[in-house]
Order: sequence, then C-alpha cells, then structure tokens
Amino acid sequence: MRARQIKRRSREEKKRERKKISTAPEARRRRACVRHLRRLHRAGDRAPARGADAPGPGGVRTRGPRSYPDLGVVLGSGGSFGPCFPLVGMGWSAGLCWWLVAAVWVAAAAALVAAEGEVEVAVAVGAAPRRHAYASMMYMGTPRDYEFYVATRVMMRSLRRLSADADRVVIASLDVPPLWVQALKDDGVKVVSVENLKNPYEKQENFNMRFKLTLNKLYAWSLISYERVVMLDSDNIFLQNTDELFQCGQFCAVFINPCIFHTGLFVLQPSMDVFKNMLHELAVGRENPDGADQGFLASYFPDLLDQPMFHPPANGTKLQGTYRLPLGYQMDASYYYLKLRWSIPCGPNSVITFPSAPWFKPWYWWSWPVLPLGLSWHEQRRENLGYSSEIPVVLIQAVLYIGVIAVTRLARPSLSKMCYNRRMEKNTMFLLSLLRVVAAWSILAAYTIPFFIIPRTVHPLLGWPLYLLGSFSLSSIVINVFLLHPMTVLTTWFGFIGALLVMAFPWYLNGVVRALAVFAYAFCCAPLIWASLVKTMSSLHVLIERDAFRLGEPNQNAEFTKLY
Repeated sequence: MRARQIKRRSREEKKRERKKISTAPEARRRRACVRHLRRLHRAGDRAPARGADAPGPGGVRTRGPRSYPDLGVVLGSGGSFGPCFPLVGMGWSAGLCWWLVAAVWVAAAAALVAAEGEVEVAVAVGAAPRRHAYASMMYMGTPRDYEFYVATRVMMRSLRRLSADADRVVIASLDVPPLWVQALKDDGVKVVSVENLKNPYEKQENFNMRFKLTLNKLYAWSLISYERVVMLDSDNIFLQNTDELFQCGQFCAVFINPCIFHTGLFVLQPSMDVFKNMLHELAVGRENPDGADQGFLASYFPDLLDQPMFHPPANGTKLQGTYRLPLGYQMDASYYYLKLRWSIPCGPNSVITFPSAPWFKPWYWWSWPVLPLGLSWHEQRRENLGYSSEIPVVLIQAVLYIGVIAVTRLARPSLSKMCYNRRMEKNTMFLLSLLRVVAAWSILAAYTIPFFIIPRTVHPLLGWPLYLLGSFSLSSIVINVFLLHPMTVLTTWFGFIGALLVMAFPWYLNGVVRALAVFAYAFCCAPLIWASLVKTMSSLHVLIERDAFRLGEPNQNAEFTKLY
C-alpha cells in the first residue's frame, strides 16, 4: 500500500513538471513555429508557389522572410525554407547530404583562406629585403652577346642551386632584348637597367673594342640598397657556397698574377659617393693601362697588393677596409691544365675562372675535350638551365645531314655527266688545275662549314657527333662529284675522331703528358693526311686524262662513248 502511494505521487509530480514545461512561453512559441512550418509545407505540396504577397492557407499572407530567432529558422514564401533549419520539410537523408555539402564547402573555404595566408606569409618572407647580392652585367654590341647571356643565366642559377643567401642582380644595359630580361626575371634575378657608360679610353693604341662597355661594371657601387655586393664575370664556375665573402671590407679582390688583381670577382661596399667619384675620374681621364674595367679599378685601388689577406671572422661580423682575397676564389683554369687537378694551397677552392681568349671560353661546344674543364661548365648548364633552345636546331641539322647522305648515295651526282671524247683537248691542263683547286676547297669546306653552323653553346657530347655527321655528309658529296676514293677524303675525318679520343683520355698523369700525347698523335697523323691529299690530286689527274672532260657544249663531231 505504501509503495503504491509513493508510485502514484511520483507520477503526479512528473505530470506537473511536464505541464509546467509545456505551458512555458518558450515551449509554446516553439510548438507554434513547428505547426506553422508543417502547415506551410502541406500547402506547398498541394498548391503551386505563390508570390511574396499572395495569401497562404487560411488567408495568411507571407510578406517576405519571417524569422524565428529561437529556432534559428528563416521562412520564405511558398513554403521554402532557409539554410538555418534544413531538416524541416525534407527527408533526413536529404538534410544530412545538405549538411555534408555545407561542411565540405566550409572546410574548403577555410583551407583556401589558410592557403592564402600561407602564400601571403611566403610572399612577405620572400619580399623581405636582403642585405647582400651577387651581381653581374650584360650589354650588347659584341659578336658573342648571346653566349654571355646564356653564361650569365647558368651562373645565376648555379648560385641559387648552392642556396646562396643573397639576391642575384644583373646590371643590364637598356638595349638588352626584353625577352632576355624577362627570362632573367623568371629565374628570380633582379634586373637593373642602366645606360652604357661612355668609355673615354677608346682612342688608346692598345684598346680592344670588346672591352668598350666593361666600365658598366662600375654601376655595382650604385646598388646602395645592399651592404655588400660580390661582382662577377659570366665565366665563373662556382664549386661551393661563397657567402662568407660578404664579411669582407669595402673592396676585396684576387691577385691571379703577382702584380695585378683580377676583376672577374671582387667584393665591394656600395656607395654613391664612391660611384660619383669614379665617374668624375672617368671624365678627367684617369690613367687606365688597358682601357677596360680591370685597368681602371687597378688604378683606382693601387695599394691593394699591400693589404692583408682576407679570412672570414668566425662570429660572422663584417670587416672594414680593403683586403686581398685568397686565390681559391678565382682559380685560373690554366692552373688546372698544368697538372689536371687543383693544387692551390690558399683558399677554399670555391670558384673557377676562364680569363683566356674569347674562343676558348667554356660554354662553346668545342671547349671539350680540347680544354679538360669545358665539360664542367656544360654539366652545370645541364643541371641548372638545360639545352631546350639548341635541341631543335641540332635535330634539324641532323635530319638534313642524313638526307644529304641518302641523296648522294642514291643519285650519285658527278662531273662525269659531262660529255667527253677520247681526244685530248688543248685546255686539259687548265681544266686539271682548276679541278684540283675546286676539289681542295670542297674538301676544306666539308670540314669547316659544319663547324660554324652548329649552335655554339650546345653540349660537347651533342656538338661533336653533329660535326662529324655534317662533315661526313658533305664529304660524301665531294666523293661522288669528283669520283674520288672514299678513304682518301675521309682520312682527315678519321683523324679527327682519333684526336678527340686522345684528348678525352681521362688517365693522364698531368697536363704535360697530355700535351705530349696530343703532339705525338698529330705528328704521326700528319703524314697520313698529306698522303691522302696527294692521292686525291693524282686521282683527279687520272680522271682528266681518262675522260678528257670538256666544259661547255659538247662537240658534235666528237665521238661519244659514255654518259654518267
């Protein structure tokens, strides 16, 4: 009995609580909203959509959106529901799909915003000004402008590959082609356009015109946004990072010979005062032994030879004053050619330079194996820039040479297609002399024309095979036209192949042994080439005596026996 009373009391208390909750204003409003939503949904299923002010079921007008902030729902006209209450009036599966789409969209938007933030941070970090720069220069007006452009791009990309913590700057004259400037900018290089400085030393007796615009290098002192600048020539090969050079003083350079420092690499502290003073010295005609940048700077810093050697401080501080740089920062390639290895006791052996004749710069395809270090530069280009600009030309020439070989093999054009008779004409000796000259020049052209039409900055492993293919194809024309024996014409061709193998042999003890080997090969090969030339001339003589070639129209009274 007692237990039954307690149970009845608990049921009554629960009813009172539910009644109290159900009579609360908030609960009444929520139930009214739900009933209204259901009514609108049923009316929307039975009738077509109405206008915004059309009466709904029971004469209720729905003027625009109606909001229930307690439910987080927005009611639209005609029974349409806002995105804040999607599960009312649609199935649970459809509502769940809608929420999934919304969640994915929000996540994607958040990821996009985060990515934009990261990009902005990266741009901000990348745009942060650097205190140091590696700089080079470009100008127009020489036959080798394109080669120096390619060399500059290779050097700048190699610096990026070595993770140099500095800007890369090119001081370019205003006449540098825009395509070249854009290519440098695409490589991440800052291009500073300048007007060419007038060279006041042009009328000196020993002046070389290829150095006319090298005084543009003085613009490096105008880069005052940097604390230190390493000024470079394009013919440098970097073997390792050299950022420690930025710790040097106001001017530092390398002496690659006992008396005069080399301006292929030097460190400077930019200063407009120094730059203006240099321009003044140019105007008054300061002494300049060679009329180029090296002579001017050697005259401007005459006491550098007496300055101490640069050793980078371990704490990373910058030095003041002028210093001599160790030889390892400008290792002359000729030092390597002597021993076929580097043996420079002072310096970190960081940079190789090629202060040689212009036609022996390392970027030419014939630089290797003639010069053992030529392949090193081309390997840097292959790793950093590639050969996409030269490959199409190489392929076109290769196809053309193969076509020439095929045509001459099938058509067999020859001078014997001219009529001949058995009688010796008066002009036979003149014709013989003429044919000898023409044949000699034709053979010479077969070996020289391919050399000059090959792209000069292509890789040696592409350039030499293309040259051999071209000389072989043109030699085949000479062989067929003059009816010569193939071996007499191709002896020189095989001689070139042998010379390349001798020079490319990698196991010489030193450069002296290599030079002696090349000389010995040339000494043994020269008699064979001379004998082949003599045999070629004798073959022409036999041909003339046998066929008695005649120029012009054939004699109708002559006795014809053969047409070729």
